Amino acid sequence: MIVDALPAHQLGDADALLERARAAVPTLSEHAARTERDLRPAPESVAAVRQAGLFALTVPRDAGGLDVDLRTFVGVVAELGRGCPSTAWVTAFSAGAKMMAGTVLPDEARHELFADPDAIVSSSGVMVGSSGHRVPGGLRITGRWRMASSSEVATWAVVIVPVLADDGPATVCPALVPTVELTIERSWQAVGLAGTSSHTLVADDVFVPTARVAFPPPPPGDASAAPGGPPARGGLPAKVVFGAGMGVLAPVLGAARGALDVVEEMFAGPRAPFGTIYQRLVDSPLARYWFTEATFLVDSATRRTLRVADVVDALGPDEQLPPRRRADLRMDLTTAAQELRGAMEKLLDLHGASGFAQDNPLQRFWRDVAVGTRHPYLMPHIVPEEYGRLLFDLADPVLLML
Repeated sequence: MIVDALPAHQLGDADALLERARAAVPTLSEHAARTERDLRPAPESVAAVRQAGLFALTVPRDAGGLDVDLRTFVGVVAELGRGCPSTAWVTAFSAGAKMMAGTVLPDEARHELFADPDAIVSSSGVMVGSSGHRVPGGLRITGRWRMASSSEVATWAVVIVPVLADDGPATVCPALVPTVELTIERSWQAVGLAGTSSHTLVADDVFVPTARVAFPPPPPGDASAAPGGPPARGGLPAKVVFGAGMGVLAPVLGAARGALDVVEEMFAGPRAPFGTIYQRLVDSPLARYWFTEATFLVDSATRRTLRVADVVDALGPDEQLPPRRRADLRMDLTTAAQELRGAMEKLLDLHGASGFAQDNPLQRFWRDVAVGTRHPYLMPHIVPEEYGRLLFDLADPVLLML
């Protein structure tokens, strides 16, 4: 692992990790425009995060990683987001992919994956014409996987593969694939979070050995399972499921903090509202109030997110939350996303039209928040619907994975 400036017993200390993230922010900020333009994190930004050891946030300690709790995870990623939300997004999604892979993959694959704790991992379950066919020793996979964040800077990819069967429905299996065996279509050219390298991974008859495929366990008494497959693990742990949601929200929390930084600097300067008697923006009582409201909304979103982190961190390794409680936590994260959007609108109004100039970071933070808070995990029209169905004890949930 690259972290070498701190004693080993301090590597997992939250304050030390936050300080390392804070130290990386100037580099990420300096290269944020280039990251957006190139549709991938700038090499300098990747190097800064790697040098800080933050690509190992969710790697087990026995593999040389930090294995942080979700509260620390949110704090570190949000801090990176103040400098470059796209780079923070790549950090968060790689961490989430490692959490998931470390839970479902066979031991041999986990050892391969964590041999370099600082490696970046891409992942996607957005399949386009994708399928796998069993062959001796593993699978042959073909297809496309869209919106694979960090695709161009990743060493490994975790892709969800429908494995076809002659005598039954397809079985969906996660598979670990070196990115050098895949090609990349540069398909992600969005107006926000453009630098996340969320392009399309393409496999053309790629062989994946059995040891890198999470085949489902066989039914009791069935000895026909593929050799080397993982043991039964039950449902995904709450840390993996909610970690994915916080991996979506933490970078845009950071973006909102970055926007607050921009407008706060304007308040500290001599700029006055155009066409008014005020000498400075801070002289306006309502401007101060709007900034206060924006700050409160960002703080409220942070508190909601950390509340979810604390609830999940307190769970035992195999403990699951009841559906109503899971829905409640999902509502917290979805509400936090709406609060961040509200805060951004107030900050844009305070800054005025100059905030939309291409050389002003405020407009980039705004676009990143607008895109990130519309991730499917945070759907404001579906998550509340599911919450209401549970309140009225209606059957047939809407969300496939609550």
